[in-house]
Amino acid sequence: MKNKIHSVFVIGLGKVGSLVATLLHENGYAVTGLARETNRKVAFELIRGDISDPEAFNSSIKEHDAVVSCLPYHLNLRVAKAAHAAGIHYFDLTEDVPTTKGVRELAKTSKGIMAPQCGLAPGFINIVGSDLTRGIDKLRSIELRVGALPKHPRGLLGYAFNWSSEGVVNEYLNDCEVIKDGQCARVPAMEGLETIVIDGVQLEAFTTSGGLGTMCETFDGKVSKLNYKTIRYPGHCKLMRFFFNELYMREKRELSGEILVNAKPPVKADVVYIHAAVEGWKKDELLRKEFVRSYYPKKVAGQKWNSISWTTAASVCAVVEMVSTGDLPDSGFLKQETIPLETFFNTPTGSFFK
Repeated sequence: MKNKIHSVFVIGLGKVGSLVATLLHENGYAVTGLARETNRKVAFELIRGDISDPEAFNSSIKEHDAVVSCLPYHLNLRVAKAAHAAGIHYFDLTEDVPTTKGVRELAKTSKGIMAPQCGLAPGFINIVGSDLTRGIDKLRSIELRVGALPKHPRGLLGYAFNWSSEGVVNEYLNDCEVIKDGQCARVPAMEGLETIVIDGVQLEAFTTSGGLGTMCETFDGKVSKLNYKTIRYPGHCKLMRFFFNELYMREKRELSGEILVNAKPPVKADVVYIHAAVEGWKKDELLRKEFVRSYYPKKVAGQKWNSISWTTAASVCAVVEMVSTGDLPDSGFLKQETIPLETFFNTPTGSFFK
């Protein structure tokens, strides 16, 4: 089948963006990366700059079939509007709900696909959760859990900021969309604390915002309970509640991010935990189906990448590949939970998750 996407514009070449560009380049796409500066040696074309110059940026974006935004969430909508105006495909990694709503509004009149939330959570976890519901006649619950953690935790917090501090702070403070008692609802973040064990490691999980993407809408009226929780080492939630609530740091989000990253900088040795579970009835039998994985750093293109980088990058690249080959729609708004898991696994980068 002839590919529908030949050239891709990757914006933001941080730990994830540079790997997104590398993977797409290795899979045969003509890739151009845009970044203010990068110390990495790259095999694809590189433009030094940013999106602050609308004329230059819009001119560059028109030369491509698709754009992947790997920028902080608050910059994504600007890129989405430019992609919409140019009539090209748009992909991002955001977990931010208002940003996604803005992208969805653009999708009503888009010539290309508008596909936000193509990362790990939301993204891959939604694809997995939706796939687990197949074959169940009546759903009772869908529970999705994801955590990106240091493999060798140190200190009481047991964490390292390998992901955007802005994104993490927002996830901890913004209300969470859920389905509760069969009704769509909003609940506070950092609630619903539970114990979870993966590969013999005791962990905890609690509510954070954004991880469900559009699943509440998709499964409204079809399930009694649907929620997303972040996985952390035991004791983390209690300390973060103290930090944000008792020290009033929820009123100073930017400063909170600076303090936390200074205390817990990124590490190379990390692990990504995935735990998805669905319960329901097939005929008269109550079933529980699970997808549980631990993902570790991986060597890609001759370089070792930490777990959160490659799981996020491989996920969005798999979606680009499926749109390109025609396995997914090439216009309108894309919900992650509509992507078939087996088709995802059969892409060059989706196969990393097997």
